[in-house]
Amino acid sequence: MATRKSKEQLTLKAPPPPLPPDIEHTPVATFARKAYLDYSMYVILDRALPHIADGLKPVQRRIIYAMSELGLSATAKFKKSARTVGDVIGKFHPHGDTACYEAMVLMAQDFSMRYRLIEGQGNWGSPDDPKSFAAMRYTATRLTKFAQTLLSELEQGTTDWGQNFDGTLREPKLLPSRLPHVLLNGASGIAVGMATDIPSHNVREVINACLELLDHPDLNIAQITKHIKGPDFPTDAEIITPLSEIRDMYKTGNGSIRQRARWEIEGGDVVITALPFQVSPSKVLQQIAQQMQAKKLPMVDDLRDESDHENPTRLVIVPRSNRVDADELMAHLFATTDLERTYRVNMNIIGLDGRPRLYTLKDLLLEWLEFRTETVRRRLQHRYDQVNARLHILDGYLIAYLNIDEVIKIIRREDQPKPALMKRFKLSDPQAEAILELKLRYLNKLEEMQIRGAQPKLAEERTNLEKILGSKVRLKKQVREELERDAEEFGDRRRSPIVEREAAKALDATALIPSEPVTIVLSEKGWVRAAKGHDIDPNVLQYKAGDAFSHSTHGRSNQVAVFLDSTGRTYALPAHELPSAKGHGEPLTAFLTPPPGATFTGVMMGDPDDLWLLTTDDGYGFIARFEEFVTDRKAGKTIVNVNEKATTLKPQRVENVNRDHVAAATTEGKLLLFGTKELPQLTRGKGVQTIKIHRTPIAPEKVVSTAVVPPDGTLVVHAGKRYTNLKPSDLESYIGKRAQRGLKLPRGFQNVSSIQVIAELVM
Repeated sequence: MATRKSKEQLTLKAPPPPLPPDIEHTPVATFARKAYLDYSMYVILDRALPHIADGLKPVQRRIIYAMSELGLSATAKFKKSARTVGDVIGKFHPHGDTACYEAMVLMAQDFSMRYRLIEGQGNWGSPDDPKSFAAMRYTATRLTKFAQTLLSELEQGTTDWGQNFDGTLREPKLLPSRLPHVLLNGASGIAVGMATDIPSHNVREVINACLELLDHPDLNIAQITKHIKGPDFPTDAEIITPLSEIRDMYKTGNGSIRQRARWEIEGGDVVITALPFQVSPSKVLQQIAQQMQAKKLPMVDDLRDESDHENPTRLVIVPRSNRVDADELMAHLFATTDLERTYRVNMNIIGLDGRPRLYTLKDLLLEWLEFRTETVRRRLQHRYDQVNARLHILDGYLIAYLNIDEVIKIIRREDQPKPALMKRFKLSDPQAEAILELKLRYLNKLEEMQIRGAQPKLAEERTNLEKILGSKVRLKKQVREELERDAEEFGDRRRSPIVEREAAKALDATALIPSEPVTIVLSEKGWVRAAKGHDIDPNVLQYKAGDAFSHSTHGRSNQVAVFLDSTGRTYALPAHELPSAKGHGEPLTAFLTPPPGATFTGVMMGDPDDLWLLTTDDGYGFIARFEEFVTDRKAGKTIVNVNEKATTLKPQRVENVNRDHVAAATTEGKLLLFGTKELPQLTRGKGVQTIKIHRTPIAPEKVVSTAVVPPDGTLVVHAGKRYTNLKPSDLESYIGKRAQRGLKLPRGFQNVSSIQVIAELVM
């Protein structure tokens, strides 16, 4: 027992197993925060944002450097793109080959980059479809002459070098750019928490601004923009942003730029000759064609794409007639298609301190000039060191020439000739090493005249370099001269003219729809259709089995049709979108959502100020303006407050409130006419009593129909298939005051089914 107890005690008191020494305990929140920050900084610094020095992202920089290492200069033979991509991802950029190739393609497309860095052979895509480039195994590349502004000073001590991803090779951390590429070719990218969108600019304008800032670094933005008018895209389309907005954009580092297509008139046709940056011609044609198919562009008759090699952009728009205002048409297309596009500007760049920030134009140019000045200083210092070293070696060569026999003797006899030479002739280690490394075949070079001839030239160069390096003024002059040479070599005309214009506005929707006479026909079952013209007799149209004509109205195709339901709600639909009268039409419930059990009782069309009579079968009504009925809600809006067990009657147009009469007929054969001016004009409501009716609980009297009768109008009274015409002289006895009982209709027509006015006014 004692033994078992001691074992249990030992088991309970045993310490926990020790943790491995390499496990680090970190709170999840701390770990997640650090991991996110590490990732975000990687994306910002090593992927998405350009550097102010050379204006390149890491992948672009590595592509350019790898091509230079392959010897693909502007005068070299083209080499397969797959070879270059292989070198880039194998040596410097261990990422996907597709992404790397797409970055290369972007630098080779003249419609994507203002100053191409890569020249390509093969299919590199088109403005219509930039992604339609051929696979890398089919295309070939080499660097352009302009790319030498990035590479010409690379091996002259101008940049810092680092290890590649596996530590086996070295690569430049930055390229010693002779020009501010970050402005010339622009950049775009999305990082974590920030994005960059820098438009391209013109070489001459940017260099002129740099030269001005070299002498006057306190220039304000207005003085700088005298040189840099604005962005300069690879396309000839116009920049229409006001100069004040461009100046504000440069002053803050963010804003927007609007670019508009250029067009001209040829033989009455509109010809578009230049599109905004990165706008696809086929997409523009599709956008215009969609408007034509939707009948929203009636002034255009035809559309053609006549682009070819001689005319890369030539889109032809044929107006319907010579009466079409071309300026008005193009203003509408600018507002509704990509013929006018707005570009965001965010000049987020990685600065010389390695930190990203938003730059103003002045700060960007000043910091780049600081980089360029330091680059030139490092290049000159590197050359100065080389000249000094060469002069030192030549001094050693001269000593060796003057004592050639003794030098040879020492080399032949001494086991360690280097210390002996240094001691005998007071040579430095580099001098002795250079003499020993000299091959016998070059002994003839140790001629006094050659040595003494080279020394003065190098000494003169050293003196000049000392003067430049010792003077800020001379150094600035050196930077200026080099910038001027590059401006002369690479400068070109501005491609995107700056023309200040107002932003385009789309035409009103009704102005884009043909104004043609139409008749809207509504059936008893709520089916609707639109017939062209006003001479259509709705009664002779074909209707579905069990259905029949209910109501119709005249209007224009560019107006809206308003429908009234039995609950007093109105609904609006564009007349040109209604189905054709060639068929049975379509049910209104396919377009609208009326309340359950509601039926459609009438249809109206007209101008906003037109007046309409709205009545109910329990003897109430009022007058309202047409604009009050219009709504864009599919569920409609309530206009008439209808009592329980009542319903609305067909609406009637009121032409003259002061002269017209309202006629109301009841189920008991009563007819009353009273002046329309006795009814109130309301925006919505129940209205007032039109005719007095008996409201018995068993069989209450109802208003069968109402009509608006003009002074010389004839009222037709229908009683089943029978009807009679009541002329103005016949109607005089029925005229009374609103809310009166009215008089009995003639015998045989007291069972009235409807009343209507002959010869309605046709619009």
